[in-house]
Amino acid sequence: MEQQDFLNEMEEKKLPSMLNVLTILTFIACAMGIIGDVYTFLTAESGVREMEKAMSDPNFQKAPEFVRNMMTPEMLEMKKTMAANKLPIVILNMLGFGLCLAGAIQMRNRKMQGYYLWLIGEILPIITSFIFIGTILFSGWKLAFIAFPIIFIILYTTQRKHLTK
Repeated sequence: MEQQDFLNEMEEKKLPSMLNVLTILTFIACAMGIIGDVYTFLTAESGVREMEKAMSDPNFQKAPEFVRNMMTPEMLEMKKTMAANKLPIVILNMLGFGLCLAGAIQMRNRKMQGYYLWLIGEILPIITSFIFIGTILFSGWKLAFIAFPIIFIILYTTQRKHLTK
């Protein structure tokens, strides 16, 4: 009987596979996000200069249409705005990544508060982008910026049943 109780206890402590996968993906996404944000912070001004140079090149009109669609005056303005606000953006994004990491770690320990920390960390960069960059980030192919967080919010919400207070 003791062995069966031990096995039942071990099964209860085992992390559900979906929650396991989600938290691992969160760790990977946070690492990639941190690297990407640091790179963007360090290269913001040069990115603006390079885009201005490319757009003023006479051969720019010969570039494939998808390239020209990524280098519009609106995109240039967005890059300029991001460069001008790079410090608050990187600080708030890093805070978001930190909350996501802390929340994922707590959810691996089956703590409900981890879900709420993660959720705040997931939403914070979206709000930050909206405030400092504007709505251009939420149009066209850039809509993926908000699609992935929505998908993860839905998936994590379905896993709340495995978390305890």
